[in-house]
Amino acid sequence: MEKDYKSRTKFWKGVLVGALVTAFAGLIIVGVATGISLIGMTVIDKQQDQMQTVESSGQAAPVRQNLDMDAIEDKLETLQEIVNQYYLFDEDMDKVESGIYKGMMMGLDDPYTVYYTPEEYQSLMEETEGVYCGIGVLVSQNMQTGTITALRVFKGSPAEEAGMKKGDIFYKVGDIEASTKDLDVLVKEDIRGEEGTFVDITVYRDGEEVSLHIQRRMVETTTVEGRMLDEDTGYILVTQFEIVTGDQFEQMVEDLEAQGMKELIIDLRDNPGGVLDACVQMAAYILPDDQWDGTIISTSDKYGKGVRYYSKDGKIRYEANDGRGDDPRYPQEDGHELAMPIVVLINGQSASAAEVFAGALQDYDRAQLVGTTSFGKGIVQSVLPLGDGSGVKLTTSHYYTPSGFDLHKKGLDPDVEIELELDEELKGQYDIPAEKDNQLQKAIEVLGEQ
Repeated sequence: MEKDYKSRTKFWKGVLVGALVTAFAGLIIVGVATGISLIGMTVIDKQQDQMQTVESSGQAAPVRQNLDMDAIEDKLETLQEIVNQYYLFDEDMDKVESGIYKGMMMGLDDPYTVYYTPEEYQSLMEETEGVYCGIGVLVSQNMQTGTITALRVFKGSPAEEAGMKKGDIFYKVGDIEASTKDLDVLVKEDIRGEEGTFVDITVYRDGEEVSLHIQRRMVETTTVEGRMLDEDTGYILVTQFEIVTGDQFEQMVEDLEAQGMKELIIDLRDNPGGVLDACVQMAAYILPDDQWDGTIISTSDKYGKGVRYYSKDGKIRYEANDGRGDDPRYPQEDGHELAMPIVVLINGQSASAAEVFAGALQDYDRAQLVGTTSFGKGIVQSVLPLGDGSGVKLTTSHYYTPSGFDLHKKGLDPDVEIELELDEELKGQYDIPAEKDNQLQKAIEVLGEQ
């Protein structure tokens, strides 16, 4: 009982005072969107000394460049002897060993770097075609506190029917404290399941715990929604970037143009990102290829190597100088430019691929950004397998907007900054009347000035 109390105290403390450093996952019902393998442009001098010094309080302090594996092994043996002699309970050696590796990755002080046990890695990587049964929620995880928040509860979804609301904080999934588990693994192992089965989720809402009994089932959702706001102004909401998002976006633009659209608002608020290719496809569909060498996004690892996605001669192209070779998916047809006034709505939850898209349009001077500064996730992780069936998710490179801007931990600043102000009864809702959405109204005003 005391242990459970301490666990809850730690959890709520993290919820209430944790800094917002959010990493995003995709729809629970379809899994987490895979990003690109994208850190700084520092070129390592392999001949540099193994020891460097930094100034601290006027004194030079050594900075170790390598681990002393012999000393670590000796210390582990000492700790094991202490455990053998004094520890009250039985050891689970598999968990102890996994804890060592997880601790090493945590020591990198990068919230996006994670060690996966063989079981977790298999669960993360396995194909689940035909069993995408979940609850219909777009979620994010605070990478410092581990807390998981519902960004969007989709209409008609099992989660909505069970009473889940936007802003709910996941406390427990079954008996598992949600904040203690990597979001990708939690979704695949604990939230997803066979169609018709139930999952019990306890959320934290308005200072209280709320228990939800949710049935898993197939849920069809779209990532792109649109409508005409008036006879000239089209509005497209993009909730996240999935494989199908690019095609859905192009179709929606064509539909709205057929209805007379002459100017466009693209809403990326609360969009956590997702699949890079969809973002590139959408940007290429809008942008010309006569600036920044047609670049849409480029990446660079710590050796200065990376990839570039760009448009040229009516095609979306890919090039790499990091040894990974050609991507058989490219080149792809493009040859399209959307020559009309555009505003992109962003906020502090617009992240990753959403920032790639908005940053490209801003650099090309093809759209004005309205809202608040975006999240600022300019790094991407690679999932790398290890020989024993386990794996690691590791931050491997930075990405850059066409102008070379590194937005990591900075975000994109809007051209027109305006905080969202809603009437109390509208907070936490999705279907906000256009006339009540002051950020959307400002976007319409900005279009009128162009």
